[in-house]
Formats: sequence, C-alpha cells, structure tokens
Amino acid sequence: MAGGSGERFWPMSRSQTPKHLLKLLSERTLVEETVRRIGTVVPKENIFVLTNEVQLPGTRAALAGLVPEAQIVAEPAKRDTAPAAALATALVRARGGDQATLALLPADAFIADAAGFGRQLGGALARADESGAILTIAIKPDHAATGFGYLEMGAERANGPAGLVREVKRFVEKPDLSTAQRYVASGDFAWNAGMFFWRVGTFLGEAERNAPELAQFIREFPKGDFASFLAERFPGLKKISVDFAIMEKARAVETLLAQFDWDDVGLWTAVPKHLKNDAAGNATRGAVFTAAAENNIAISNGRTIALCGVKDLVVVETADAILVCHRDAVQDIKKIVTQLPKELL
Repeated sequence: MAGGSGERFWPMSRSQTPKHLLKLLSERTLVEETVRRIGTVVPKENIFVLTNEVQLPGTRAALAGLVPEAQIVAEPAKRDTAPAAALATALVRARGGDQATLALLPADAFIADAAGFGRQLGGALARADESGAILTIAIKPDHAATGFGYLEMGAERANGPAGLVREVKRFVEKPDLSTAQRYVASGDFAWNAGMFFWRVGTFLGEAERNAPELAQFIREFPKGDFASFLAERFPGLKKISVDFAIMEKARAVETLLAQFDWDDVGLWTAVPKHLKNDAAGNATRGAVFTAAAENNIAISNGRTIALCGVKDLVVVETADAILVCHRDAVQDIKKIVTQLPKELL
C-alpha cells in the first residue's frame, strides 16, 4: 500500500511525493526499500503496489526495474484501507484463486533488519495459509505511544522458527497516555503495524459476512484487463478502514510477534534516531552547521542551514520552502499545510 497525503513531512513531502517516495533515511525511497525487503522472499512477478493517480508517475520512477509497471496499480479514488484490501485480494484471486495467500503491507515503514523481516514474512505467509486465520504482525512497544493502534493478545497459538503466534482478542484504537501506559505494563498489548496476511478465501468469507460490497467487488473482478472495472466500481466502495470493516469482526485473527526492528517514522521527531547526532543532541543531514545549539533537527536538501543559540527546533530546507517548527508542535504542521498555495502542496 503506497498512498498517503504528503502532509506530516512537509516541506519535503508533497501530494505527488508523500513519505514513501522520499529518500528520508537513506539514498533509496521508503517504497523502494520496502519492495527490496519483500523481494528477498516474494518474486517480483508476485509483487503489486497500490498507489493513486497523482502518485503513479513517482511510484513508477522509484520502482523502475523492481516491479513490472503493470503491477503498479493506481486506485481511482481515495477509499481507505478496506477497499485497498479488497483490491489486493481481487488481484491475487485473479491469478491464484481462493487458495492463494497474500501479504498486505504498508510501503512507508522503516525496518533495518531486512533478513529478520524476510524470515518472518515467509513464516507469516505459511502460517496464514496453514491456519486459515487472518494474521497480523505485533510490534512489542518500547514506550507508551499514543499515536498507534494496539492489539490485545490472548493465548499462544504456535511457536516455531518464524516466531511466536498468539490469538488477537481485540483491536484497540489510539489510546490516551494513561491507557497506553497500562497496556505496555500488562505485556498483553502490542502495536498494530498494519501488516496483514490471509488466504483469499478467508478474506472473502469475512467480507461476505461483514462487508458484502467488498465481497461482490472481489468476486466480480475480471481475470484479464481490469482497468474499466476498477475505474467504474472502486470509487463507489465505502470509505472505511480494514480494521473497522473486517478485522474487528473477524472470526479468527492471530498475530506474529515481530523479531525485527520497526519504526513508523510518522513525524519529524521520529527521524533523529536514524540520522547523525552530535554531542549537543542535534540530528542533522546535509549542509548544517551549529553553534551553541541543542536538541534540534535540521535537514538541508541544498542550501546551508546555520543554527546559533537555539534549541528544540525542526528546520527543513527544500528548493522552494523552509519549515521552522518547535519540536513540540510537529503535530500541527498539517495546520500550516491547509494555508499553503497549491504550488507548495
């Protein structure tokens, strides 16, 4: 899944180049890094990328040679993750039928341990095929985050080379701080990474019970050229998340506890751990110079940034815009974006 609005990482992120199309943490875009990780387990002829019309050119350019162009599919309208899940399932069903198994993964997570991820990716696909349950990936929390959804885990279901599999008792929306602290202390809650695995028939059965319009879309999806069907039928699907439409009502959901590192990198303040940090806590990339400056995040994409006697700022320079923001206000960048002229979006 390679969509996104391009707001949280403005000014680098724009509507045509949101987070997954940025070289934010390396010399490769996040979507390229994701496809390369998946490609250690899944052959490129079985990798599909779901994006949107605006981001299609950028996604094709980022993945040239890695994914066949015909397998980079633009959704004709923004309909959230449940219709995206139905489209993914329909594409796989057209190739492999109801017994085929798929992984639905976000394009913009940062995972350094590619080998560990690949091992568990293969194990998760095998487990979803074997169990007939919907499988998720659980990230063990290292702090009481309020920006992630959580999974409440139940009994152990399996424990093998791919890792520990537990029952999912329920999905929980983003909690307040005291609730998140209680979740982490209990040891029975994990972050929901938005990674899902299922057999086509499993998802189709859940859709027939809980979201019949998605089931109909999957069943009627053509095996050949699907462009006109997608353009006509996809925009009419209800805009809803896969958690609400399917996961929270599914009969059997399991989770595999991640043994690899994972970072959603959701805000500028998540970037420092992946950048060069100096003795004063300044996280920088590019042409940045500091004097008596502390705990700043500064990213130059060309012009020099000089920070003198300031602290706790986020400063990001691009060819046509400069962001200066207090670290505590990064959640409010969206409020700035709504005021900008179209040429800066």
